[in-house]
Amino acid sequence: MNAWLVRDWCTPEQMQWTDLPLPEPGPGQVRVKVAAAALNFLDTLMIGGRYQERPPLPFTPGVELSGTVDAVGTDAALTVGDRVCGLVGYGAFAEYACVDAADLYRVPEAVDLVDAAALPVVYGTAHHALLERGRLRAGETLLVLAAAGGVGLATVQLGRALGLRVLAAAGGADKCALCLQHGAEQAFDYREPSWTEQLKAVTAGRGVDAVLDPVGGDYTAQALRLLAFGGRLLIVGFAAGAIPEIPANRLLLKDLSALGVIWGAWRRRNRPAAAQQMADLFDLWRQGAIAPLVSQRRPLRDAPQAIADLGARHTTGKVLLIPEDTK
Repeated sequence: MNAWLVRDWCTPEQMQWTDLPLPEPGPGQVRVKVAAAALNFLDTLMIGGRYQERPPLPFTPGVELSGTVDAVGTDAALTVGDRVCGLVGYGAFAEYACVDAADLYRVPEAVDLVDAAALPVVYGTAHHALLERGRLRAGETLLVLAAAGGVGLATVQLGRALGLRVLAAAGGADKCALCLQHGAEQAFDYREPSWTEQLKAVTAGRGVDAVLDPVGGDYTAQALRLLAFGGRLLIVGFAAGAIPEIPANRLLLKDLSALGVIWGAWRRRNRPAAAQQMADLFDLWRQGAIAPLVSQRRPLRDAPQAIADLGARHTTGKVLLIPEDTK
């Protein structure tokens, strides 16, 4: 099978396009014929050895996929022919991948199998952030930073489906327009120096009940200042590169909470709850309340450039890599 291989920590263009033996599923695993592999920001970190989890070298990157089960190991609760999507520790950027059956979710027939690769990470993260961590309730106000990205757009859509007042912040007029198309009440260009004042005016000076922050850097300090009394800062990641220091006095003076959101680790510790979460998200998809934005479907062989584009924040929504023989 064809696959991308990282022989040593490297940049995306230094990965190698390689012919590897077809993998065989071990106990509790299935082999998936990959329909699509979805890109995530963590891919850029893992390839360079900068992610908190480092696979043993050499390895095939990619953590999110969809496809069809074509071989089953012992004690795996799936069958050949099942349509699935889900997570793998690494190995998705290939034509076939062996995955723990417990990390896969059946894809309803009404859902496009290729696009299903765009669901688990971003919508799982959004669901976990808003409901498990933020405990947000209908009528509350949510601000989403980097709202035109994968997690951002998923959170905008899900927030609206949950009855929240959703405000978005993104870089540039085109990305702000995209946020409005996907359910944001208003969108603010955070390249504009006055964007925080504009947002305060929209909330009549009160601020917002929660901020989803996948960016970090200086944006976290701005987010803290925008929170209303009792607000929640939902920390998803640090796409800006800098890990901010949060001044404890700001939390104290306004009774604020700073909450980490790490869906992957939560999912591994709460598999039944995660399975129900995915079932609920598929229901919302079938009802038309959410719909992943797949902005690009690129051949698997384009992975280096696609990953570089994602790392440079030149993409919106989700980017999928498609093996060449997948229709």
